[in-house]
Amino acid sequence: MKAVVKNTEANVKEVSLKRNKRSFWQTFIQQKYLYMMSVPFIILVLIFNYFPLWGWTMAFQDYKPARSFTEQEWVGFEHFIQLFSDERFYLALRNTLGMSLLGLTIGFVMPIIFAVLINEVRINFLKRTVQTITYLPHFVSWVVVAGIVTKMLSIDGGVINELLISWGMIDKPVQFMAKGEYFWGIVVAADIWKEMGWNAIIFLAAIAGIDPQLYEAAKVDGAGRLRRIWHVTLPGIRPTILVLLILNIGHLTTIGFEKQLLLGNPLVVDFAEVLDLYALNYGIGLGRFSYGTAIGIFNSVVSIILLFIANGIFKRYANQSVM
Repeated sequence: MKAVVKNTEANVKEVSLKRNKRSFWQTFIQQKYLYMMSVPFIILVLIFNYFPLWGWTMAFQDYKPARSFTEQEWVGFEHFIQLFSDERFYLALRNTLGMSLLGLTIGFVMPIIFAVLINEVRINFLKRTVQTITYLPHFVSWVVVAGIVTKMLSIDGGVINELLISWGMIDKPVQFMAKGEYFWGIVVAADIWKEMGWNAIIFLAAIAGIDPQLYEAAKVDGAGRLRRIWHVTLPGIRPTILVLLILNIGHLTTIGFEKQLLLGNPLVVDFAEVLDLYALNYGIGLGRFSYGTAIGIFNSVVSIILLFIANGIFKRYANQSVM
């Protein structure tokens, strides 16, 4: 009897495998043009995202540009040991996580609130005007943005200091750009101003996909505007919010260095130096290419781990994931 059951299970598995293979090739033939259209993008991803992984071998070598690959001296995990023994690394890691968490909690929520508020505007001309104005900073270079922020916070005619003095909140101008405790807030605020309108686009698109009949039914049931936002709009864009939140958690340690490099100065370097800037200064800047590669590997590995952890948690408790 057991042998019959085993044979039956084996036959069922074999038939299912054949059907899967047949259905795959049938789908491939039916959608061959779509597959052909995706080939250039796959090639680009391979060239720019996967082939460069070969360069990770530099982290395990005492890399010298003048030598070929076979002539490089292999040093194992020596650069990683140096990395985890450097106090500046932990300082950069603290700054990176601090600014990332601020950006995740504030910079991620603000576009959602902004998209909901824009959706509630009933005057189309005003709605389009506000959208256009808030999109524009995204296309402005960080060099220009850093200049604007620095000028606004200046003690010599800066708008912020002038307003605070006129309101009686301070007696004399404050050197915001010279105080490290203000630096994280300045970077996050500048990033929100620059990217909030652009990041709200995807949430506006998600809101546009909500069935209008849900709003009508809620209105008939006596729900006010706030109730409709809470019970219709936010649940309607919940999948989009969770997916973007998972992806943003995966990039906590890879926030770039442009903002910190342009807004920072020697007086706030202990609060401005992030991991990417640390790799630039102590890796590439000093010709220590292997050390810089080790920092990049650390960033990538931590990002992958955070992505899998966030994806697993949201998949288990919110039934939402990206893979």
